[in-house]
Amino acid sequence: MQFESYPFEKLSALLDPIEPNSAYAPLTLTIGEPQFETPAFIRNALCGSADTLRRYPKTAGEETLNGAMRDFVARRFGVTLANDQLVSSFGTREVLFNFPQYLLFDKPDPVMTFTNPFYQIYEGAAIASRAKVNYLNLDASNGFRPQVDPAVLRASDLVILNFPNNPTSSCLSVEELGEWVKLALEYDFVLLNDECYSEIYPHEAPAGILEASAAVGNTAFKNVLALNSISKRSSAPGLRSGFLAGDATILEGYRQYRTYIGCASPLPLQTAAAAAWADEAHVAEARAVYRENFEMAREILGTEVPEATFYLWLEVDDAIAFTEKLYRDYNLKVLPGEYLARTDINGNNPGKGRIRIALVESPERTRMALERIKEAMNG
Repeated sequence: MQFESYPFEKLSALLDPIEPNSAYAPLTLTIGEPQFETPAFIRNALCGSADTLRRYPKTAGEETLNGAMRDFVARRFGVTLANDQLVSSFGTREVLFNFPQYLLFDKPDPVMTFTNPFYQIYEGAAIASRAKVNYLNLDASNGFRPQVDPAVLRASDLVILNFPNNPTSSCLSVEELGEWVKLALEYDFVLLNDECYSEIYPHEAPAGILEASAAVGNTAFKNVLALNSISKRSSAPGLRSGFLAGDATILEGYRQYRTYIGCASPLPLQTAAAAAWADEAHVAEARAVYRENFEMAREILGTEVPEATFYLWLEVDDAIAFTEKLYRDYNLKVLPGEYLARTDINGNNPGKGRIRIALVESPERTRMALERIKEAMNG
């Protein structure tokens, strides 16, 4: 198998020959990793359960954790899940990589379709599954919303959406997601929505695919799955806590498959994750910081406050040249948009002319970064 270099490897290759301006303190706004302390109650739960390291964890997860996840879905999306409608996972990257391989194994000519730009693990899973890939381009011309091509959907076995979207920050309404649920039933493909940014929003909570499925009458979630993670929500990517929820028939086989691949979460991590999934106060506090950062970006750069995520998808003339300039002249790292997308068969790369800025720092450091970006844009 031959995989593409990750965006951050490409960025390193681009910037390594450049000597940054040492007059500025280094700032990095490239990776979607919250730069805040994991809340104390989560860390205390982890430390307080260290004695459980003597026990093997179950691949399926403890009911304490699984129950906290189901309660989160009920609280947040108004959907009550049965025990067999959720699989807890060791983060979500492992699901995004191995679930397509499980699902597509018996397909003679598998086809995956996903949004473009995208989280690169989607592509890695397609390569490992020997799947053909179709892209759902997200750009200004379509309002960063995927356009429906019946011929593409008819040929697809797995469609991955990502809303709220990384990197464009676009969201789909419950009605729009409901239309995608109808398409999954009509064309008989599995629809997975990667919702890892569902809890990072400045005002109104964005819709989820399970509530959309219920809203259009698909209460058994046939062909429909939601993926979520605690990493962004709780500033705790190290807990590696996520879940896949929805169609129980699909999850039954996938649950058994996971027992063979050794992705069980250590019990102290499960205990801490259960505490995090059960609490909303710390998430609201984090949202307030991100909202402050976005209001600051509107003040300094004139950008709109997005509906969700902690990214700016900033338009520039030449993303590669601007990325080099920011690092060389201002000691600031951002990510060129074309590193997060692929050029389609028509020669279009929807990331071209954009940079992704992760506003994951404190407001003080964020202000410094935004002022440097403004100076670079005006220079």
